[in-house]
Amino acid sequence: MTNFILTDRKTDYLLPPSLEDWLSEDHLARFVVEVVDQLDISTPTRQYAGRGSKAYHPATLLAILVYDYATGVFSSRKLERATYDSVAFRYISAGSHPDHDTLATFRRRFLGELEALFVQVLALAQEMKLLKLGTVCLDGTKMHANASRHSALSHGHIEKLEVQLKAEVQELLALAEKADQADVPDGVSLPEEIKRREDRLAVMADAKRKIATRAQERYEREKAEYDEKMTQRAVKEKDSGKKSNRKPPKPPEAGPKDSDQINLTDEESRIMPTAGGGFEQAYNAQAGVDAATMLVIATQVTQATNDKEQVEPMLAILAAQSQSLGEVTCLIADTGFCSEKNIRACEKAGLEPLIAVARDAHHPHWRERHSEPASLPDNASPTDKMRHRLKTKAGRALYALRKQTVEPVFGIIKSVMGFRQFSLRGLQKVRGEWQLVCLAWNVKRMAKLRPECG
Repeated sequence: MTNFILTDRKTDYLLPPSLEDWLSEDHLARFVVEVVDQLDISTPTRQYAGRGSKAYHPATLLAILVYDYATGVFSSRKLERATYDSVAFRYISAGSHPDHDTLATFRRRFLGELEALFVQVLALAQEMKLLKLGTVCLDGTKMHANASRHSALSHGHIEKLEVQLKAEVQELLALAEKADQADVPDGVSLPEEIKRREDRLAVMADAKRKIATRAQERYEREKAEYDEKMTQRAVKEKDSGKKSNRKPPKPPEAGPKDSDQINLTDEESRIMPTAGGGFEQAYNAQAGVDAATMLVIATQVTQATNDKEQVEPMLAILAAQSQSLGEVTCLIADTGFCSEKNIRACEKAGLEPLIAVARDAHHPHWRERHSEPASLPDNASPTDKMRHRLKTKAGRALYALRKQTVEPVFGIIKSVMGFRQFSLRGLQKVRGEWQLVCLAWNVKRMAKLRPECG
């Protein structure tokens, strides 16, 4: 007689198995279903025409998407397979099996509805007493686009290729006009070769037009900034009665530069420097994270390679959400967000800015960490006031929250949830997908916070 547990796969169940018995009570899949069931999804539900065969309910498809992003399954084909193979997905789909086309179409079709659902999830967190807004930490991270940087063409390279391809087309046309084509290699179709090059020339001409449009937009933006700087310079010289000794700003140049690029796969993505060195085809994903709970409060995706201009858009999002979520009192960000304009924008919005003015030394003297700065004069500028606040013990302790909130959120999203590259293309779709990622993170985080706060 052996002392083993008997494995019997042949005997049928006396009663049908229940979905409720498949997962533990505290399983994330159960919590996802509970959250989605409490959301108002009447808007996407009304968009179904009701014709043809019955459709899967939007609540079921949304729950599948939220759980898949929370657990690192992003492919619609893998999702379809998971509804057969995974106990958690079988529980969420209640034994149904939406195919990959249904899941992919639902994701693309209803990305625009995620903004309202994102806020609803945060409102639900408040009802559960998991969220009380106060201090928000802002940061950005480069997220790979669904395109290779090797699919990008620069304006200078396009012009060189155009010369080469036009010469090849003329050579092939000349060969095609000859009665004797003995010097044409075997298997070469001249019409196909000519058409292939003409198609490439058309694509490159279109790319050049788009690069020129971007260059004109950049010139108009830089010209407005240049004119503002020159106006401020003239006002200062008039007030002081002296000519400024500083070098005047360089006027912008019109037209595209040789280095201006466009990606043929996702033209709205940009080549950006990455933290580990080098460059990648990417988007700049922004997140405002609540310091107390690590819940993402606001999201944004931009094509800008740096974070200098991202404070005001984030303030606008926080202001729009204030009626349903409450007011934010303090905004913390690193030196990449620092500018006089951003500091004034925070004060105008009624937030206390704590934006690092410069990088701190890694090993400051111990007296600096245990001393308070000298008092400020009454006429100190907003930047001086903020710099003084960052040198106080309370300011240093508050700013230290940034490293333990927003940076870990990005790390978990990339390394634990496995989201390192967008699946969709185009700025608007990418913004919707990033909001879906952060919504999934919030649900995952709420499931963790619930027992702690219960």
